[in-house]
Amino acid sequence: KTSYEDYKYVMQDTGSLYLGAKYTYDEMTENEDVPFKFKAVIERYIKPRLSTDTTLESHFYYMEGKGFLYRLFEQLKVKVKVSVLTEKRTLSGSRRRQYETRTVKLEKLVEIPPKEKEKQGMVIQEISISKMSLMTFSL
Repeated sequence: KTSYEDYKYVMQDTGSLYLGAKYTYDEMTENEDVPFKFKAVIERYIKPRLSTDTTLESHFYYMEGKGFLYRLFEQLKVKVKVSVLTEKRTLSGSRRRQYETRTVKLEKLVEIPPKEKEKQGMVIQEISISKMSLMTFSL
């Protein structure tokens, strides 16, 4: 039985695997919709280095641009879908705050320090992984 939970989903198209950011690494290894090869990557490379109850959101939010796990996700050509709080002017001249959704490459995301992400009101929604990169990944 599959049920929808906000930001907890697995979707695929011909080129990418999309994972909702509220998933923990444990939940992904138990989910039958997550491809076996990515489960194997989690078991072999990620779980020994992270707490298994870490969510994708918190892992990517605080990720630095160095270390083994950063290089691993860089190799998988990860892109991150984020919402950022922006301020827009209306026709009447008043200001209105609203969330804007963007997709950024991992390299750009890690350049932003956590304090700046907090200031921008950044929320990580989704992680996308290139299937071609996952396919060529050797285990």
